[in-house]
Amino acid sequence: MRGAASAVMLVFLLGVIPALAQDALGILPKPEQSAAKPGTTNHSAKKAAHVTAPPKISAPATVGVSPAEFAKSEPASAASEISPADRLKIQSALLWSGDYTGSVSGDDPMLAAIRNYQKRVRGRVTGVLTPAERANLLAAAKSHEDEFGWTIVMDPATGVRIGLPMKLVSQVRDAARGTRWSAAHGEVQVETFRIKDPNIKLATLFEQQKKEPATRKVESSSLRDDSFLITGMQGLKIFSVRAYARNDEIRGFTLLFDQMMETIVAPATAAMVSAFSPFPERSSLFADTAKSVEYGTGLIVSARGHIVTDGRLATGCQVIVAAGLGDADRIAEDKDNGLALLRVYGVRKLSPLVLPSETFKKGDVTLVGIPDPKEQSSAKALTEIKARLADGNAIELRQPVPMAGFSGAAALDAQGQFVGMTQTRNFVLASTEPAAPPVRLINAMAIRDFLAAQNVASGSDAANAKDSVIRIICVRK
Repeated sequence: MRGAASAVMLVFLLGVIPALAQDALGILPKPEQSAAKPGTTNHSAKKAAHVTAPPKISAPATVGVSPAEFAKSEPASAASEISPADRLKIQSALLWSGDYTGSVSGDDPMLAAIRNYQKRVRGRVTGVLTPAERANLLAAAKSHEDEFGWTIVMDPATGVRIGLPMKLVSQVRDAARGTRWSAAHGEVQVETFRIKDPNIKLATLFEQQKKEPATRKVESSSLRDDSFLITGMQGLKIFSVRAYARNDEIRGFTLLFDQMMETIVAPATAAMVSAFSPFPERSSLFADTAKSVEYGTGLIVSARGHIVTDGRLATGCQVIVAAGLGDADRIAEDKDNGLALLRVYGVRKLSPLVLPSETFKKGDVTLVGIPDPKEQSSAKALTEIKARLADGNAIELRQPVPMAGFSGAAALDAQGQFVGMTQTRNFVLASTEPAAPPVRLINAMAIRDFLAAQNVASGSDAANAKDSVIRIICVRK
């Protein structure tokens, strides 16, 4: 059992991730053809050679559709006509069902997976799902998603997109270079990491990860120009580490689980491989990482010490600190817009924000906030992120960057004028189709109305909006 399960993981991680990791939401690229660098080791190659497919989880041949309807269904469209969102759902479902094994013939891996599925359910092998086949496939996958509490999220600490079986890893906490999700007693652990250090190269990290911690026994390792994979045993646990490099930055994740959990974790591992993207081009909702100490951004809106911030950030806090100003009281909230009004007391020189009288509708914006201390070695310097305001107040990021600490940040137009407050949205358990944008704008008019209802006069003198940005710290323990 131990060897078979490890081989399955190896096949998935080596064969599937390269084709998926760069956020292939449209037509998937052909499988990676480049060979591993000289010196690559693969101690499990003989064990893995005989594995042609992961364990089958279920045969969703007739879920929700009668056999007659199944047989008569006609293909709805070619794979190239599937929308990016639908393709991602089907791709994930094919991994859950065990049909996505990668392509060895140079074909689109998804087309090969659909053919595998059609063979298994004894349908017509066309590479194109009929409406009935699609319904059955997605229904079966949905049952497994519900079973595991499956959800696809963005990790705000690293910027990666990752699928998480939340019922297996319900505990969340900070990690040294990212976020760690784990079971209550550590039986299963998923930890993301991000390294942006010119002194740490991919090859350097590769060698380091093979030796640390000292309890690791590497069974397979593979280093390529832009990625690496390491698998093996860590004490009594099975581990795998995958990392990708782009633009002098390294992102990845580590999976660690007890040997006794491998038959349970195997299907979730396959789905995680499908969902993972180190540098995603499209955003998902952000993972809910509410911790004992959480960092965000606030905006000074009056000379009397009033501060507006994200309502979720300021919820459940025993102590709220406005960095550099002292403790703050939460004095009001706007549940409809997700706003919280804080106040610090004492005479001091403040730079209150000037609120515009018109609503900014669309266009380029710059998000100005203070990242989580991990992202800037505990400094408090402002960081700017380029973005675009789209329909429905959705904020589209120009590049995949960590957003930890940016909820509550100021959004400025091309002239540097304040247009609204940034709010990051968290996931709903087992929901992979968010109804709200992951990052949205609470426009300046909503903030103005909120302040007016609380009899708070905002700034009136011309000032640099960046001077009103401040770090907010919520202490919950």
